[in-house]
Amino acid sequence: MPDQDPAERPVTELDARYSSALNPRPGAEDVTATDWSVARRMLESAEIFWLSTTRPDGRLHVTPVIAAWHDGVLYFSTGGEEQKAKNLAHQAHCALTTGRNGLTEGLDVVVEGTAERVRDAAALEEVIRAYETKYGRHITSPEGTFHGIGDAFRSGAAVVFAVAPATAYGFGRDDGVYSHTRWTF
Repeated sequence: MPDQDPAERPVTELDARYSSALNPRPGAEDVTATDWSVARRMLESAEIFWLSTTRPDGRLHVTPVIAAWHDGVLYFSTGGEEQKAKNLAHQAHCALTTGRNGLTEGLDVVVEGTAERVRDAAALEEVIRAYETKYGRHITSPEGTFHGIGDAFRSGAAVVFAVAPATAYGFGRDDGVYSHTRWTF
């Protein structure tokens, strides 16, 4: 499991080239970088993430996953024989993306890092608790979409990966004022 200090604060930069700071629109001159705490709250609350991996032949593979942010690390799972697991065995660098998917408001966040398989039983129990806290009845209820995922994590039927951010990006939109923030860890 990645050794990530949850109290660590990344270097935060506004990229004016892709922000409204260069736009003459009123209010655009006040564009600032998005604080990491705002992006972290998005990672904590988002229900769906888009995982981007690379196939051995170089083609991209993008698929939705559920994920839990816990102690400064983003966790997701897949079946051991699924395409994403095969891709990560070949190339562990990946990106997880989530956000509002709207043109005029919200924040989209991209986390780039290296996926590391979680095998430690105590760490898996922490991840299970994080999933149960975040997704509630979807995991804890016998009628839940992902009921039994904890047992799948424990047995290895589902492979759990941890991605500590190396770099993250935030694309903010507030009534037509845009910001592009980069966080480097």
